[in-house]
This record gives sequence, C-alpha cells and structure tokens, in this order.
Amino acid sequence: MYPIGTEKAITNIDRNNEIQYVVSLNATKKQIRDEFEKLFGVKTIDIRLINTFQNRKKAIIKLRKEYKAGDIAVKLKLV
Repeated sequence: MYPIGTEKAITNIDRNNEIQYVVSLNATKKQIRDEFEKLFGVKTIDIRLINTFQNRKKAIIKLRKEYKAGDIAVKLKLV
C-alpha cells in the first residue's frame, strides 16, 4: 500500500478530504479501512476501489470531517 501523488490526487486532498492509495489486488474494503485507520489513527467515511488498466487497484479513502487528509499528506511528505 502506497500513496498516489498525482496533481489530481493532491487536489482531492484539500477539496474532498480524500487520500488515494495503490493497494494489493487482493485487498478488500474492510482490510484497507482497518489498516489505514490503524496506521494513521483516523476514522473513514467511505472507500471506493478502482481497478486500473495497469493491473493495479486504487483506493480512494474519504475521511470523516474531524480528520484532515492534508495532515496525513504532510506526514507522508506528499505536500
């Protein structure tokens, strides 16, 4: 699991309080949620999964309003 640092992903951090990750092809939403919440100590609202043409799975993780995706991006040195 690693973060995506494209321009669109960075825009979604501030605009939608979302952070994007590339995850294992076998990972489920429950597994992703549990791991992400454990790593960063935050709570999530929603996780959307996208299978890409490059044979990768992308997770778009939306955080609750009391947590800021920008704070996580700073910890990950994305911003």
